[in-house]
Amino acid sequence: EIVLVVFFGTEYVVRLWSAGCRSKYVGIKGRLRFIRKPISIIDLIVVIASVIVLSVGSNGQVFATSAIRGIRFLQILRMLHVDRQGGTWRLLGSVVFIHRQELITTLYIGFLGLIFSSYFVYLAEKDAVDEEGRTGFASYADALWWGVVTVTTIGYGDKVPQTWIGKTIASCFSVFAISFFALPAGILGSGFALKVQQKQRQKHFNRQIPAAASLIQTLWRCYAAEKPSGCSATWKMYVLSSDYIPIVNSENSSPGNIRRLVSFESVALTHAHKAAIKVIRRMQYFVARRKFQQARKPYDVRDVIEQYSQGHLNMMVRIKELQRRSEFEYFPHNVPPKILQVSKLHESQESCGGALFCYCSRVFPIS
Repeated sequence: EIVLVVFFGTEYVVRLWSAGCRSKYVGIKGRLRFIRKPISIIDLIVVIASVIVLSVGSNGQVFATSAIRGIRFLQILRMLHVDRQGGTWRLLGSVVFIHRQELITTLYIGFLGLIFSSYFVYLAEKDAVDEEGRTGFASYADALWWGVVTVTTIGYGDKVPQTWIGKTIASCFSVFAISFFALPAGILGSGFALKVQQKQRQKHFNRQIPAAASLIQTLWRCYAAEKPSGCSATWKMYVLSSDYIPIVNSENSSPGNIRRLVSFESVALTHAHKAAIKVIRRMQYFVARRKFQQARKPYDVRDVIEQYSQGHLNMMVRIKELQRRSEFEYFPHNVPPKILQVSKLHESQESCGGALFCYCSRVFPIS
């Protein structure tokens, strides 16, 4: 008891002291705001009650000591600190909310079976008398209690049907009601499994974002380096441009003796340097492409099937596009003029706006 009180008291003081790291708990007013939190009030009451119980001991007033000991059940609420962020409760709430329709349906049918089975058993057993001259189902409430104990598979055995009619009704309705009362456990279990799988898929997808960003960045750098009329910003990052001011002793030197050294400002890269940079950028692109392909590996069988269907759909679209272009190329007289003009307009837009993609697909195929 003493060790627990010291531990809880020290933990409360440390949390009160460290609460100032948040802006809303800075200062005396912030600490008071922290103390007014419900969980902080419960912790304070538990610590104070434990200290009073230890100080009074078992020789004091029995009523006061027992009353204070009754307050100490609040220590059980400290188990809520295990999940302070509430992630477990949010996960449970989301699963119940997603499968609310199935849960409502199964519980509704299960309660209907419970009510009807209890009523029919009551009608069959209300006049039955056991060996001691007592009836086990004196009222419908007794039958309802028997139904709850039976369909929940607890089976206390305090109330049992005596007649063969009651046993037959109880057997038939028990199988029916127990099966429906067991369905929510399976629904929640499958819901939790699907939720965990969804989180794993989301993590797998999030790992693709940095790889895709790196691939796009390296791809653009390769394209910018291969352009004949590349801008100076493409090569500027490889040119050393810095103003170096040497450290001098203020006692032995004057400001006039400090020479400002400007180097590599106007030095241009040679053709060999640019060729080496192009090779390095291509190697970086190939590495980024390899990482992206590894990140895009299918997560499970469903991803494999989805990827296969998506690839098949893309292939069919490309085949239709090739067929349309071949018809425009070899049989232009069969194509209406308006459609031909629209097709030429699309081709010109694709050739102007998709220069980067065409270059990348020609020189650096992604897949």
